Amino acid sequence: MTEADLTPPILIRPRDKALPLLSLTDLRLAETQAAAGLPAHTLMARAGRSAASFLLELITRDTSIERAKQKVWLVAGPGNNGGDALVLATALHKDGIAVELCMPVEVKPDDARWALDAARAAGVPISSAPPASLDAYTWLVDGMFGIGLTRPLDGVFATLARQLSQRAKARPRKGGVLALDVPSGLDSDTGTVVGGAHDGKSNDNAAVHATHTISFIGLKPGLFTAQGRDLAGAVTLAPIGVDVGQRGTVQLNAPELFAGFLPPRDFATNKGTFGSLAVVGGDTGMCGAPILASRAALYSGAGKVHVALLGAGAPPYDPPHPELMLHAIDTLPLDTMDALAIGCGMGHGERATRVLHDVLKLDMPKLFDADALNLIAKDAALAADVTARGVQGDPCVLTPHPLEAARLLGTDAPGVQRDRLAAARALAARFASVIVLKGTGTIVAAPDGRVALNPTGNAALATGGTGDVLGGIIGALLAQHLPRYEAALAGVYLHGLAADTLTAQGHGPAGLTAGELAPMVRSLLNRMFYPAVEL
Repeated sequence: MTEADLTPPILIRPRDKALPLLSLTDLRLAETQAAAGLPAHTLMARAGRSAASFLLELITRDTSIERAKQKVWLVAGPGNNGGDALVLATALHKDGIAVELCMPVEVKPDDARWALDAARAAGVPISSAPPASLDAYTWLVDGMFGIGLTRPLDGVFATLARQLSQRAKARPRKGGVLALDVPSGLDSDTGTVVGGAHDGKSNDNAAVHATHTISFIGLKPGLFTAQGRDLAGAVTLAPIGVDVGQRGTVQLNAPELFAGFLPPRDFATNKGTFGSLAVVGGDTGMCGAPILASRAALYSGAGKVHVALLGAGAPPYDPPHPELMLHAIDTLPLDTMDALAIGCGMGHGERATRVLHDVLKLDMPKLFDADALNLIAKDAALAADVTARGVQGDPCVLTPHPLEAARLLGTDAPGVQRDRLAAARALAARFASVIVLKGTGTIVAAPDGRVALNPTGNAALATGGTGDVLGGIIGALLAQHLPRYEAALAGVYLHGLAADTLTAQGHGPAGLTAGELAPMVRSLLNRMFYPAVEL
């Protein structure tokens, strides 16, 4: 045992931290290099001990059931994930917690065999078959398979995955389901179920649905996007003493990545300081979308917000927000704006196409969303103009949802969802633009290779208009002269955090409307970045 193993394990909650997200290749390399300089079995011992510390913390926190009545059931797979479960079971057993471990197939690797011998020597109850019911246990632990699984769960392991998932989905008031490293059956790189469908729907027969996941060495991108965010539950990191250094090209989005780019709000500032944004869209009968986006821009700190409408029959002003300036598009000099947000309710007509060709000639930050993206996808000349802007050093910001991303890439939505990180990178490279690939675990990718995965947001955003609100928020930040990538990071983070905060207050996830997000974004901006100054 090293000196590091005598100190309490380090456990990190990733919220609000710009932590690296490591691919399978990164993790394997870090693990191999770390193990080479340590005594045998050290990393497995640390992983199991960290999991035990974490689970004991959860057990202690639950005052509704006495510690003496806590009962933990663990399942160990045949590999090193099973070895982690054995170390965890041994540590809990020695600490006086009642445990039972199921090992359908005896573990094979040397480290796991060492853990099995230690568990047997300690007297941990081990069986080869699960009990008829898991209802008697307060906590269930998934130690079947970790990273690197290449085939779908089957046989007894698929059956156990279903049983564990049933407990997690029942939203237990006491106890829960803890996954070791990743939920078994989850692809740690992509967040999809190994061998499952890629339509964004969870395949409960093929992966464990956990309430908590403790991730060893580093965080995995698959825990935060696609199906992984639902399957992983609340994620905690246990570094187990492995320094991952600069490995990983993906970061978890957090305020430290963009806070330094927000403009100061000095006494001597004025509305011109914070820029003018024009929201361009609103064909006949579709002015609601640009109005939503424009209201969000107001609440996100833009100095002046204009709405440039393509269609007829729009109101002369917005009664709830007369601060917005509504114009027919031909009457607003777009070249005088500090930024443009284009596409909300724009339609697919010839006039919309002409407007896009015209605005792409202008020299200011531009965000393209919704109908604008579909027009770019089907018009090769528009697509070429977007790419050319980026190559010339003026990248656009594109904010597609998976279906829009599929059209831009010439594929289908399941193809995008199969590997969201790869899709975002491909879009950033093809269009030389900053990409905001929306969806669970929104991904922001820059043409220079920077990528961030956003941890905020929930099902409250699954309602019409929330994408328009996001476009308005990012547009406002562009008008305030944030760089494109940082404006996108800040926009998606605040947009998701607004939904999280409103949900915590009881206003979601069901029934939250898009228009409710903007006032909360304003509150978060001021609370987090512009605290009141006492005079």
